[in-house]
Amino acid sequence: MVTQQVDTQQVFDWISDIPDPEIPVISIKDLGMLRQVEFDNNNYVVTITPTYTACPAMKMIEDEILGKLHQHNIDNVKVKLTYEPAWTTDWLTEEAKLKMKNYGIAPPQHSSCSKLFSTAETVVCPRCNSKHTEMISRFGSTACKSLYKCVDCKEPFEHFKCH
Repeated sequence: MVTQQVDTQQVFDWISDIPDPEIPVISIKDLGMLRQVEFDNNNYVVTITPTYTACPAMKMIEDEILGKLHQHNIDNVKVKLTYEPAWTTDWLTEEAKLKMKNYGIAPPQHSSCSKLFSTAETVVCPRCNSKHTEMISRFGSTACKSLYKCVDCKEPFEHFKCH
């Protein structure tokens, strides 16, 4: 029988800096994906929420969690995906938004939004801070981002969509 040998907060802390595979400057904690760590039925249960239902990065994140905990000699781990409540950009920390901007991705402007496909939102260029931007494509390199161009500095950039 396995007993809890490490505090669940310590386990949470060990995995909280795992980077998002699609935006490596922010962690799964910064994104709000890392929900909790519990010890149940002789296992550490790590609960994460995908940013999108079919997020292709979830397997990679799960593997990173298992690998990081294995480095700390913890192998009795289960990663649990939860879809309720659904992930929202409200869970992004302000630090995550700043890291996104500095990385060249325009973060969501609001704490929440009601129109996922609205084009009325002003998206600020993360490079020159201009508000004169235009959407090139509703979808960028991933489904959670759209592609924009700055009219002033002429640089393309991605915008992390509010949802």
